[in-house]
Amino acid sequence: MTSYKSSGAGEAVRQFTVRPDDDDVRLDRWFKRHLPDVGFATVSRWARTGQIRVDGKRADVDTRLVAGQTLRVPPPGAARPLAGSGKGARVRKPLTDEQIQLAESIVLEQDRAAIVINKPPGLATQGGSGTHEHVDGLLDAYVGDNEPRPRLVHRLDKDTSGVLLVARTPGSAAFFSKRFSGRTARKIYWALVMGVPDIHDGMIELPLAKQPGTGGEKMMVDESEHGMPSRTRYRVIDRAGNRAAWVELQPFTGRTHQLRVHMAAIGHPIVGDGKYGGQAAFLSGSISRKLHLHARRLRIEHPEGDLLDVTAPLPEHFAKSLEQMGFTESEGDLPLEAPVFAEPKEIEKRAAKAHAKQYRKERRGERRKRADEGSNVARKPSGQRAGKPGGKPAGKPTGKPGTARTAKPAAGKPAARRPAAGPAARPAAKPSGPRKPAGK
Repeated sequence: MTSYKSSGAGEAVRQFTVRPDDDDVRLDRWFKRHLPDVGFATVSRWARTGQIRVDGKRADVDTRLVAGQTLRVPPPGAARPLAGSGKGARVRKPLTDEQIQLAESIVLEQDRAAIVINKPPGLATQGGSGTHEHVDGLLDAYVGDNEPRPRLVHRLDKDTSGVLLVARTPGSAAFFSKRFSGRTARKIYWALVMGVPDIHDGMIELPLAKQPGTGGEKMMVDESEHGMPSRTRYRVIDRAGNRAAWVELQPFTGRTHQLRVHMAAIGHPIVGDGKYGGQAAFLSGSISRKLHLHARRLRIEHPEGDLLDVTAPLPEHFAKSLEQMGFTESEGDLPLEAPVFAEPKEIEKRAAKAHAKQYRKERRGERRKRADEGSNVARKPSGQRAGKPGGKPAGKPTGKPGTARTAKPAAGKPAARRPAAGPAARPAAKPSGPRKPAGK
């Protein structure tokens, strides 16, 4: 039985009476039977926002219906295209029950500005050629009634797990994007690497570029002018003899595959990373062959002025590997320095200042090179400029303090302050000997 009531907006709210053959049927299954044109994502959104009522009460998608109950359903026009889909936008396929459950199960935190999820390994962040299952495709599950579609503001590799930030609104997306591009967001990764680095707390500064012939799917170290500056800090948390190490990684730039390429470049590829480490990136025994790289923590400024600081639990294979190698997970969260926020204008100012400094340095080097190559006249020693204008060479001690500024006496002074001076400093101390009688 179906009846209609005015919604006050020109469209009728529909009411249905649950029939005996629909007794104990889930709400979402009821829609599939009787209103198949309403997708699951729409039903889920209606349920979350209270637009579906069973005997006047809110209901969830998994609510079991009872024969005789009255089901209130929004008007047909409410099942409009997904929020955020503008003119000419591609129509998205409604999410399945499994996709909705997955999207809801991976949420770590959410508020009016952000949704933070724990991306599982093997799930791509965005779609591509042959990639149909991805985080971007699950974002419809987070769309409320008359709300814009959430937006990704950064990415993780398909096989990398961990913290992934999604912005709820265009305004918060712009805010978070500036923090990522301005390098004020702090991203902490955990990784298992082959072998143990000699330096336990180091900085890797190797420029990266796309490897030719791979279609941009693989990166490489490129120290020519084409390489993009890339910086990664690593800290060894623990070690399993000389076999492997558990490390913390902090990228200070956001290049594609940066952590994987940098660790492979210093001879310690990430365990399971056959793409950059080859067969040398796999441990024997029962250690998983999956990639052991996890975005453990994200700390970023929030649009409302607070600090968003979220930690993601490890995936099953990574946690099991830590246990097998005798590592204690609770010891992995090393102290992190206090955040330093910079405004966008200040970031641009710093970049311009650094560029100008580098330019001046290069110009000085060019001028010196031209002067050395184009002139046959040797420069006067610096000591002659420091002496008296009477023409006496400043190399001879005058006995007057403040006038002896030649290279040799200057070298003698620090040599006297350092008991362990090298052999080069001993001859320079001889000219200072005659000064004592000259001062009498």
